[in-house]
Amino acid sequence: MSTIILQSCYLGPVSYYSALLNAEKALLEVNDHYGKQTYRNRCRIATANKVMDLTIPVERTHEKTAMKDIAISYDEDWQKTHWNAIESAYRTSAYFDYYADELQVFYKTKERYLVDLNMKLHELVVKWMQLEDRIQLTSTTEYHTPGESEIDLRTAFNPKSAANKTKPYYQVFSQRHGFIADLSVLDLVLNEGPEAYKYL
Repeated sequence: MSTIILQSCYLGPVSYYSALLNAEKALLEVNDHYGKQTYRNRCRIATANKVMDLTIPVERTHEKTAMKDIAISYDEDWQKTHWNAIESAYRTSAYFDYYADELQVFYKTKERYLVDLNMKLHELVVKWMQLEDRIQLTSTTEYHTPGESEIDLRTAFNPKSAANKTKPYYQVFSQRHGFIADLSVLDLVLNEGPEAYKYL
């Protein structure tokens, strides 16, 4: 058991939550520089047409903008797009009806900052899986320097190199596509419900 350091994720991948469950404590970095094409503002779900990336648009930033200062853009109705995609992909899953109302709230209200939306969605997922939430935020004034007993996983989870050594679980479109590894934790929870904890 150890302390891990993670980046903020939008409904992070299954591997992210597996790492979290296997750690004694987790620190969530909020002062790292925001990078494009990461899980910070995107998640991956399984749809009838295979894998779909859901990306939250953010307001224009410069290269060294801290994650805690990244504001969400509402110039386009991404919330409607994301919710419609989630509903279409998972409405026939075993647990969609149990969790849909709580989840849909986040696609009707407008959070200002990406890190706040990510954290609130994380708290919802943790509640659904009845996990002890091990995450604490790092300092909001400087980038966290790992201590001797801390494992730095801030760059470990990336959509371009998703984990593929994952034990299969039931997925809505598995008969069409086969099992797709390391999708958003949302895929795991909506398909497995309370059993998601045991799976992790």
